[in-house]
Amino acid sequence: MGSSQSKDKMHCTRYLNDKGPPALTEIQSNGTNNNKNGALIKQGNQPEGQMAFNIERRSLPGYSDCDTIQIGFHFEDGIQSDRHPHPGHRYKGLDSVAYLPSNTTGMKILQLLEKAFHNNMIFTVVADGSGEYRVAPADIPLKPMDRGPQSLAYPDPNYLKTVTKVLKQKGFK
Repeated sequence: MGSSQSKDKMHCTRYLNDKGPPALTEIQSNGTNNNKNGALIKQGNQPEGQMAFNIERRSLPGYSDCDTIQIGFHFEDGIQSDRHPHPGHRYKGLDSVAYLPSNTTGMKILQLLEKAFHNNMIFTVVADGSGEYRVAPADIPLKPMDRGPQSLAYPDPNYLKTVTKVLKQKGFK
């Protein structure tokens, strides 16, 4: 999943003249906080969507000793809100699948990804190369199954550490 190029590099022109997406704001939902140390968790600008997972009885490359968690994400086509780059304009939805090993670490990361999803931080709305808006992964890395290490897929011995670190930096522990 994702592009081999940085989103900032691909879409740098949309940040000129304050035309980029709004900054993430720190909020507390319902006066409570999902973070154990009391720090506020940022809210992203992910559009409304669905996340579901299931366990598959097959292993990921590099994790032959366990089953696989398949995570599905679904976003309908929609209209951008005031928290998106171009309010009132349409965007294309997305169906995406990511995978984790079904082990202790994978299950913990799944829980953190669910929290991040409910805080609207896994996906965002971006302009593609033709200027059309679409739902795309934000900056929390997700892994496809088996397109090889050059395409950001499994096997990747550092992925679980990397995604845990990114989620921790965003307040999910």
